[in-house]
Amino acid sequence: MKERMPPLSIWPRGLGTMVLVTMAATGCDGPDLPPPPPAEVVADYYKTPAGLEVTLDGRTVEIEVTQSDRQLRRGGTLWAKVGPYVFLFTEESQALFRDHAGVQGIRVTTRNSAGRMVATALLRRGALTEVQWQRALNIAGRARKDGTAQMTLLEDLVDWGEEHTEFEYDTRFHH
Repeated sequence: MKERMPPLSIWPRGLGTMVLVTMAATGCDGPDLPPPPPAEVVADYYKTPAGLEVTLDGRTVEIEVTQSDRQLRRGGTLWAKVGPYVFLFTEESQALFRDHAGVQGIRVTTRNSAGRMVATALLRRGALTEVQWQRALNIAGRARKDGTAQMTLLEDLVDWGEEHTEFEYDTRFHH
């Protein structure tokens, strides 16, 4: 098991900040991180009939998915918000982080058929513990399986996503 650095709160006052500032100033991503895999390798993790586009932005995997206008009309704000989390909290994302240390984040953005951003969520490496990953997979799996019939499952997934990611929704879906 990889040894972790102690939390900054137990370091001598100011040392943690100095280390972070030094790392940021030198462009250091940590100890010899390998580069992220090519976009084609990442896309192989997310095989889906809906289709998606995978690109890389530095060490962040960017996944774009088109959400149907019919689904957005029918499901409204809730379905607009849940879109990224359905793809983000998956075994594929967990495996991508596990298999490729160079991946520091996964962002999923959903767009409508006109290409307008509906919702986006960024999950950073280390944001979830193993126990939290299992919880995320459970919540997302239940939402995918029974969310149409039981809307509270979709609400649970949105709540979980908002607690663990950096997210943004199109202004039409803020309420």
